[in-house]
Amino acid sequence: MANSVVQTALCTCTFGVAPCPLTVSSQQTVQTCNMLQATIMDNKPPTFGMCSSLANPSVASATSAALGVLTPMPCTPVTPAPWAPGAPTVLVCGKPLLNNTSKLMCAYGGVIQISMTPAMTVQTP
Repeated sequence: MANSVVQTALCTCTFGVAPCPLTVSSQQTVQTCNMLQATIMDNKPPTFGMCSSLANPSVASATSAALGVLTPMPCTPVTPAPWAPGAPTVLVCGKPLLNNTSKLMCAYGGVIQISMTPAMTVQTP
């Protein structure tokens, strides 16, 4: 069984260097463990520090300028799609609940996932 994800859960990216906390902006009414419940539409992470994906134009440009030596640049996630798959049978304000097995894809090739959620005791189907 998967665990429910709430505000301040930590996310990591395969091309990022630092975790970042999840911000819930898709709804402001439903809480789990006294924290806002996340949905699959909470897909705008702030930053993961530095990005090392060559699909990121700023990383590719800096790496080219450094004669091929990989040069990480500041991370600005581009996440046009929602988290997948979420919990389609549990709706929060009409949107599927986000659980800790869901993944979020960055347009630069990174896979964003939940590494820790404060709601570890709340399980979803």
